[in-house]
Amino acid sequence: MKQRTIRNTIRIEGVGLQTGNKVSLILKSSPENSGISFIRTDLAEKPLLNLRSIEFGAGGTAERRTTVGLGPMQIQTTEHLLAALAGIGIDNIVIEMNNVELPGLDGSAKGFLNSIKKAGIAEQNEEKKFLDLKSPLWCSSGDSFLAIFPDECFSVTYMLSYPGIGTHLFNAMIDEKYFEKEIAPARTFCSQAEAMELLKRGLGKGANYDNTLVMGPNGPINNTLRFTDEPLRHKVLDLMGDLYLAGRPVKGRVIAVKSGHKLNMELVGKLRSQKISR
Repeated sequence: MKQRTIRNTIRIEGVGLQTGNKVSLILKSSPENSGISFIRTDLAEKPLLNLRSIEFGAGGTAERRTTVGLGPMQIQTTEHLLAALAGIGIDNIVIEMNNVELPGLDGSAKGFLNSIKKAGIAEQNEEKKFLDLKSPLWCSSGDSFLAIFPDECFSVTYMLSYPGIGTHLFNAMIDEKYFEKEIAPARTFCSQAEAMELLKRGLGKGANYDNTLVMGPNGPINNTLRFTDEPLRHKVLDLMGDLYLAGRPVKGRVIAVKSGHKLNMELVGKLRSQKISR
């Protein structure tokens, strides 16, 4: 398998789900072995953050989203764009942005994925480099659990248990076609009570009933589900985006029980500390 980048430069505009800030992205091709880089064009000296250079513990997660960086050089809500890059196999790309939070678009990875496909995918000369496990890794917190086991493919088993939604199980091997059809369109969600509390705390400023499934007693409010288990699939989407912070594509069988961004990032830290790559 060869490394991939995008063929043409493309612009994506939108509003951050949590901050409500308007943001414009410019996605550009990048050479082999360069990885994924973010540039904050709104900051002095336009600092660059390459995902492989992140020191975990400096950054991590903010409430309801994944945040990487340190001090003013932060990138918030990375999970949906990174899920799209992971799902379609983009290894090398430069993402210029003029605000702190990536756009929410429709609350899923579908808009990012469509834009990347529109830009075109260019196969590069170098072989794709995977992060390969030699032994299982796991972490837990309370009744949440997350583990990854060595495997030749990438698969996820995820159990969701959420107030007002119930308990659901997902289990699938995920390749490019499966991701595009079954995972990428799944939108972010919260309960009706959570939505009110988040607004009180100054979060969710860019959220609405179209880009966020607000789950009431009888299902989503002012919306319809794209999948009967759409919240569950979105948790898998978030997990894929967070795991891509390891800096390389990951092979393995992932087992997750009620895992969220904080636990996902803890596992990413363990993946990076092993430094097993080829």
